[in-house]
Amino acid sequence: MKPTLYVLAAGMGSRYGGLKQLDGVGPNGQTIMDYSIYDAIRSGFGKVVFVIRKDFEKDFNEKILSKYKGHIPVEVVFQAVDKLPEGYKCPEDRTKPWGTNHAVLMAKDVIKEPFTVINADDFYGQDAFRVIAEELSRPHDRKGDYCMVGFRVGNTMSENGTVSRGVCENVDGLLTSVVERTAIGYNPKHEISFVDEKGEEQILDPKTPVSMNMWGFTPDYFEYGEREFKKFLDKDLNTPKAEMTIPPSVDALIRSGEATVKVLDTTSKWFGVTYPEDRPDVVAKLAELHAKGEYPEKMF
Repeated sequence: MKPTLYVLAAGMGSRYGGLKQLDGVGPNGQTIMDYSIYDAIRSGFGKVVFVIRKDFEKDFNEKILSKYKGHIPVEVVFQAVDKLPEGYKCPEDRTKPWGTNHAVLMAKDVIKEPFTVINADDFYGQDAFRVIAEELSRPHDRKGDYCMVGFRVGNTMSENGTVSRGVCENVDGLLTSVVERTAIGYNPKHEISFVDEKGEEQILDPKTPVSMNMWGFTPDYFEYGEREFKKFLDKDLNTPKAEMTIPPSVDALIRSGEATVKVLDTTSKWFGVTYPEDRPDVVAKLAELHAKGEYPEKMF
C-alpha cells in the first residue's frame, strides 16, 4: 500500500509575514511545496492531502492544486477552530488555531493508509522522503507503529538567527522524548549551542537528530490523537492562546507504551524561510539543486 503525504498548509508565517505557501522561490516560480510533492511522487507516495483554511480555498485551488492534476491524486480538508470533538464547544472569542495535532485530526475521514505529516513551508529533501516512504511501505501489523525523520541539527541551521528545534532522545533507534530547545545558534567558535534551564551553554553535535515535523503514522493515530486532544481541551479549552502540537501527543503514547517511534536518519539538508533574510539563501540553494540536475527545469 502506497503511503499518503499530509501537508499542513493552514498557517501563516508570523515572523516572515504573508502566505509563505504561495511564495515562488524556485528558478521558475516553484513553491517549497512543489519540491515536497515532487519528492513524494518519486519516492512512491500515492496521494497528497492538504489541510488549509476555508478562506484560503480559492487561491489554493487556482495557484497550487491545478498544477498537480495528472501527476498524483489530491484531496483537501479544512482546519477550523470550531471543528472540535463531540461534546466540546469552541469559545466565541477563540481565533488562534488549536495546533498541529488538531490539524492532523482533520484528515481522519480521508486517510486510510500509512501517512507522512509535513509542514508546507519547509524543504525536506529527496533523501528524507525516500527513507520515510520505505519505512511506511513495509507491513504494519500492530497499532502505534510510527516513525519520524530525525534531521541532523547541523543540516537545519540558519545563518540569520537562532532557531528552535525538538532535540530527539532515543534508545536503540526508538524515540524516548523530544525536548524543545529554543535559541539554538552558532557560538563564537561556530559550534552549535543553546543555553539550558540552568543558564549553562550546551554544545550539540552536528549529527544530533532533531524533529522538523516530518512524522510517519498509521491510521490508528487519529483515534489516539483525538483522545490526547480531548485531554488538552479538558485543561485548556478556555485558554485563548493554548495549542497542542504533535510532539506532546506522541510523547504521551510513548510513555503509555501504546506507541513506538523509529527515528530515521537522513542526509537531507532542511531549509526554510524562518526569517525574511533567509529567502535569498533558499532561492540560491534551490537554484543550485536545479543546476546539479537534482530537479528538472519543469517539475509539473
